[in-house]
Amino acid sequence: MALAESVDREANRALRARFDEVYGQYRRLRSGLDELQTRLAELRITERSDDGQVTATVGARGELIAVELSPAVYQARDARALSRKITTTVHRATAAAVAATQELVAGYLPAGSGSVDFLRSGDFGALLGRADAAFGGEGERRG
Repeated sequence: MALAESVDREANRALRARFDEVYGQYRRLRSGLDELQTRLAELRITERSDDGQVTATVGARGELIAVELSPAVYQARDARALSRKITTTVHRATAAAVAATQELVAGYLPAGSGSVDFLRSGDFGALLGRADAAFGGEGERRG
């Protein structure tokens, strides 16, 4: 009986230590959430076209905030070329905003978490695979 009690106590200590570690990670994540929200709300990314005639500014989600055109764009009088230039510049700004947002958010998540991997790769299947593995493959049996 003494051996079983000793094993149970050791198992309980290990579980408690793991719980304390996970809870500490949660508290750090939660305490940084307000700061993260503020930083995301303030994030602005500005990109310029290769010739500097178009400037696009977007927010953290890639939402367009402003487009500025240099007076030189009116000299060419090529609406299609200007349209492509604006679109390309906005897409570059959006891609840069996505990357900046991913890095910012990753800084608030536990290192090595599936969420960080998902943010960087966009591989939703891998994220679900990690969840399935954590829950013993239950998702595979249901699906």
